[in-house]
Amino acid sequence: MADDFIRIISDVHYGERASRVGALGQLRPLADGPALLVLNGDTLDTRAGPDPERNRRCLAEVRDFFLSAGPEVSFITGNHDPDVSSRHFLDLAGGRVFITHGDVLFEAIVPWGRDAPALRGRIEAGVAALPPGNRALEDLLLVYRRAAAAVGQRHQAESDPLKYTLKTLGDSAWPPWRFLRVLRAWRELPGRAADLALRHRPKAGFFLAGHTHRPGVWKTRSGVVVVNTGSFCRPFGALAVDVAARRLSVRRIVLRGGEFHPGAEIAAFQLAD
Repeated sequence: MADDFIRIISDVHYGERASRVGALGQLRPLADGPALLVLNGDTLDTRAGPDPERNRRCLAEVRDFFLSAGPEVSFITGNHDPDVSSRHFLDLAGGRVFITHGDVLFEAIVPWGRDAPALRGRIEAGVAALPPGNRALEDLLLVYRRAAAAVGQRHQAESDPLKYTLKTLGDSAWPPWRFLRVLRAWRELPGRAADLALRHRPKAGFFLAGHTHRPGVWKTRSGVVVVNTGSFCRPFGALAVDVAARRLSVRRIVLRGGEFHPGAEIAAFQLAD
């Protein structure tokens, strides 16, 4: 049908204290309308943690909800859910739109985090083990997924509010240089995304990512439009991207009546034939 469109969201972080999604039913309005709903990584945390049963329960809830929500659903992996599916990226609109979670843009996945040195070492070793000349994006993403899976949950698994806050600060914001690295990642993401697109997806005019939780739309010097869909965690909020046959639109996601709805359009682009 001419009205069919695909909706992309990311970083729901279901089951984590920081997420504003306390019940998956809050997301139902976002699933109302698209022919395909793409969840671009970090839908939940499937990595090893202190409560494996809780991990299994959250994963079952996520699968049950989205598979019964209405549209077809595609789970793209992220660094928090590296095994949620076998799909690590998606190409749409004849290759004009490229979608991946975005952690592959950083050599240590989370360069601001306490786990950065371990992740960097695993990624360097994984890339070095690839056959010479075989550095396709698919192989690189698989290295990243294996590295992420090998690092367990930290503050994400904490249920006590005070301990969660303290552990979050310790993992990402203290000492102060950690937060400076967050700012640097925010600043560098659009350029890094455009560079990756030029290397691996030269036909792509649009790069859709999440990961850093800072929503925005940037047109880079190379002409690639980079969209970060933010997250469902505080403080910034989330965006939804709708891709139709000839048009890509970016909408704010708003919380209304306890549910998350597609809100005002903040950017729109025509997709070339």
